[in-house]
Amino acid sequence: MDLTITAILLGIVEGLTEFIPVSSTGHLILASEIFGYDANTWAVFNVVIQLGAILAVVVQYWRTFWAVGMGLIRLEALAIRFVANLLVAFIPAVVLGLAFKDQIHVLLGSPMVVAWALIAGGIAILVVERFAKPGDYVGLGQLPMKQALGVGALQCLAMIPGVSRSGATIMGALAMGIDRRTAAEFSFFLAIPTMLGASTLELWDNRAALVSGAGPVGWGEIGIGFVVAFVVALAVIKAFVAYVSRSGFAPFAWYRIVAGAAAVFLLSM
Repeated sequence: MDLTITAILLGIVEGLTEFIPVSSTGHLILASEIFGYDANTWAVFNVVIQLGAILAVVVQYWRTFWAVGMGLIRLEALAIRFVANLLVAFIPAVVLGLAFKDQIHVLLGSPMVVAWALIAGGIAILVVERFAKPGDYVGLGQLPMKQALGVGALQCLAMIPGVSRSGATIMGALAMGIDRRTAAEFSFFLAIPTMLGASTLELWDNRAALVSGAGPVGWGEIGIGFVVAFVVALAVIKAFVAYVSRSGFAPFAWYRIVAGAAAVFLLSM
């Protein structure tokens, strides 16, 4: 398949799936099987284009970030708590990500792990939706720090491809009594330092190949994927928050179960 077309398709997949609880990394891995390209060749591309989706969060919530920045200058308690909660939630991913980097890379090469994780994650979402009791926490700046740390710890489950970073954080937040909208937005905001860190590490590890232009996937394809992921994610974020605020997450759970079961069947053939 033409490199440009592959970059566009993967950018669409990333933008559609990064912020909904279906696992963008898992879908990119499964896409390698469907589109028939070498997943290892596109590994750096898959990580870096996530920055396009992250930029969509910054654009969508620029007023929130501006208000927090101004609040920090004025030493407002809510702004300080907002930033502190993000930093506390980010720490577990840093510690475990660095400690188990090699093991994570091995898992990224296993489509069957993705398939079973999709099914397990779908069942987990249905359970949380059934039993979670929404609490009184509204807004990241109002959350107790222990809640933020708990969400950050659960985010680490997404180091298993197919679990879904947004799924783990959103469902974890709901289980802790955080309302749906705040849970979704917390997941979006936490994605910024998490994916910036992951992309920076991936770029550093592959700096020689990227600088020299070695290999078929270069900055041109990365740029295309970045732009496509940004545009698609920008459209998805607003629609996703509006939808889950009204209707919940069950449709995503059933999608995960059906997609995972189909993947297990196809990969077993």
